[in-house]
Amino acid sequence: MKRSILLVSCLFLLFSACSTVSKQNATNAPLHLTWQVTSNINDEGSRGHSSLTVTNTGETALPAQGWQLYFNIGNLAIADDDTSHVQVAQINGDAFRLFPDSLFRGLAKGDSLTIQLVSRKIRNLTDFPAGFYLVLDEDTTQGIDLPFLLDTPSYVKQEEVGLAAYIFEQNQKINSIDSTHLPLLFPTPTSYTKKTGKFSISDQTPIYCDTAFLPEANYFVDELEEVLGSKLLINQELTETGIHITKKELPNTEAYELDVTPEKITIGATGNAGVFYALQSLKVLLPPNTWQQGQRQIEVPQVAIRDQPRFSHRAFLLDVARNFQSKEQVFKVLDLMALYKLNVFHFHIVEDEGWRLAIPGLPELTAVGANRGHTYDEKDHLLPSYGSGATAGNSPGSGYYTREDYIEILRYATQRHIKVITEIETPGHARAAIKAMGARYERLVKEGKQQEAEQYLLHDSSDRSVYRSVQGFDDNVINVALPSTYTFLEKVTDELISMYEEAKAPLESIHFGGDEVPEGVWEKSPVVKKLMASQPNIQTNEDLWHYFFDKLNQMLTSKKIYLSGWEEIGLTKTTTADGNKKMVVEPRFANNNFHVDVWNNLSGNEDLAYKLANAGYQVVLTNVTNMYLDLAYNPSFYELGQYWGGYVDIEKPFRFIPYDYYRNQTEDERGNSLPHGHFVGKEKLTATGKKNIVGLQAPLWSEKIIDADRLEYLLLPKILGLAERAWAPDPEWANTTAGNDESYRQAWSVFTHAVGTRELPRLDHYKGGFSYRIPTPGVKRAGEMVQANTQFPGLTIRYTTDGSEPTINSTVYTAPIPFQEYLTFRVFNQQGRGSRSIRL
Repeated sequence: MKRSILLVSCLFLLFSACSTVSKQNATNAPLHLTWQVTSNINDEGSRGHSSLTVTNTGETALPAQGWQLYFNIGNLAIADDDTSHVQVAQINGDAFRLFPDSLFRGLAKGDSLTIQLVSRKIRNLTDFPAGFYLVLDEDTTQGIDLPFLLDTPSYVKQEEVGLAAYIFEQNQKINSIDSTHLPLLFPTPTSYTKKTGKFSISDQTPIYCDTAFLPEANYFVDELEEVLGSKLLINQELTETGIHITKKELPNTEAYELDVTPEKITIGATGNAGVFYALQSLKVLLPPNTWQQGQRQIEVPQVAIRDQPRFSHRAFLLDVARNFQSKEQVFKVLDLMALYKLNVFHFHIVEDEGWRLAIPGLPELTAVGANRGHTYDEKDHLLPSYGSGATAGNSPGSGYYTREDYIEILRYATQRHIKVITEIETPGHARAAIKAMGARYERLVKEGKQQEAEQYLLHDSSDRSVYRSVQGFDDNVINVALPSTYTFLEKVTDELISMYEEAKAPLESIHFGGDEVPEGVWEKSPVVKKLMASQPNIQTNEDLWHYFFDKLNQMLTSKKIYLSGWEEIGLTKTTTADGNKKMVVEPRFANNNFHVDVWNNLSGNEDLAYKLANAGYQVVLTNVTNMYLDLAYNPSFYELGQYWGGYVDIEKPFRFIPYDYYRNQTEDERGNSLPHGHFVGKEKLTATGKKNIVGLQAPLWSEKIIDADRLEYLLLPKILGLAERAWAPDPEWANTTAGNDESYRQAWSVFTHAVGTRELPRLDHYKGGFSYRIPTPGVKRAGEMVQANTQFPGLTIRYTTDGSEPTINSTVYTAPIPFQEYLTFRVFNQQGRGSRSIRL
């Protein structure tokens, strides 16, 4: 059992968002903790049972009173049959504490205590608690981080073997594709003709370009310098050979033509974006190992390409608010987006758990709102979330971008023809801002500056409304009746405008959130009652919703910026005949250039995006079941990621049919197959609605992303499915029965071969290399023989027969092998990095 605990704890530390514990703290920690799931997750009901064993490894007894154990988890309660004499209480959000009751008698040195607990069912590593630390009454300002081990539930092994067999069957559906039949360009262009010649690029290759396209030419020269070691020369006079970049009238500014012959490379485009995408295509045409090491010469295959994007809005959302990512990692993400022609970076920098951008004149936003650590009053920083631990200032719980950092990010994105849409969450998901402006208020009141203190206040201190958000907070909603709320939001808007202007970055929209405001807000707020008394048209919370976003829209419109938000900004609640409340389309904002990111296509809301588009809203399809990259790849117990909206691998975005996505959805958010006729009666997209679908978006939420490796693990290769569907023309299979005919199977097979043999090897080295997820092998026992396969051709399966972890030197799997008790399989990429192993 000890070996099992240690093995799985290593996996847990690798994949889950537990806090980092220093070796010194782990060695000298007074307590060691072990968590064990005691009920099978396949039991009926939504509750799961676990036990937490606390072992006193310190030099003295844990006293009967005077201590508290803090940690983060979704929800938790003491089980009815527990006899440990401890209690558990929610602090706020996912922050909980354990503490002794009056009958607790202490824990002697070397003794252990087991606490029986009840929580939501634990389906994978995401559900486990994280960030344990101990606080003693003798010094309540300090927290002691504690080591935490996870014991594998007994039923996991059988489930993992069953999942491996299912993966094997899915992989079997991938046809074998000869490499000569694979397209050399990704994502798929509008038209593509491959020929037999080649053009060689060396450090002597001249570049000619029209003056208007010099920024793009210089960018390309800098990219190739990483490979060739020197800059190509840009000429102002046309040469007979080399790379020619010229202006040509094409259907839109993102369209381009790219012709490669043995004599020269010719690029034609109307706009700078078209030239940029032609150069990205040229980079993808280069051999995948181009960035592996310095090269004297690079051969480009002879092709003729005519290309333009299907959608003008091809977006990726990165959440750095819940857990922070460095500026350098953001640059790397932007480089990845540019390579695959994604052009909108939705930057989610504000949440309940963090405010990540310095705003001149409002230092508390980052001093308080960008830091998490142990606290009782949150006057100096926020409480820990997502396992961020006791110490304030430690990444990823803490961190922010300076004004100069943000301008750099904007410039970096603009050079790569990526528009940045900054999201400032309102009125919900705003706890970091509320707490920060509360701290500012207290500071200025103490200085005798009452009027200045109230200038940017976001909460009504007399409000006695009772609510609880989806994430567990009871104080995370801005009060929309306060005039200071709008002063604050305009201040932030003006500072953003200033940053964009200094960066010379286009600013078309600011995203003001609008999602998940819970029932009960504002109901007992005196300032809300005062507003309602003064304005007869405001009678309900739904009227307040319209009042808030109408004022925001007016403010943005005056600055020539349009409003973006989540779907709720285009919805309102209505009471049905049976007394229940239901969200319906809000007609007052329709045809007002509101851009809505629609994520909710879960049961009962499958047609929500089409309803909003048909009504006149500009819709970005962000369907959770196909586009949420933070969802786990599959139901494995060991997979990083959430699962509340189902499971999302690379195929979910690839098979997405934007204008009729009912046909690509074959299972519900729990992974259950949908019954025949499930979508009968759902609203279909009209011709007008189709014009209002502006594009696609894939978000990556960061609750469990505590470092860059985890980010890249969930991001890649999933985002390649988005890139293909957002850029490539409407595929042939999308006009038939998606997923059930040979045309889809063939397209999926070509795609997986292209990813496995070209794009993953490229990503091993491009921009320093990416830690993409290597898929676990499909493994199936048939009688006395065992078969194995992998999702992506180009990867190698290796195995051992003694139960040891396969390495790059283990035997290569090439054909079915006889069953043995300790057979263990693992997939490796060309660099020798391996997947998680599967043991029979």
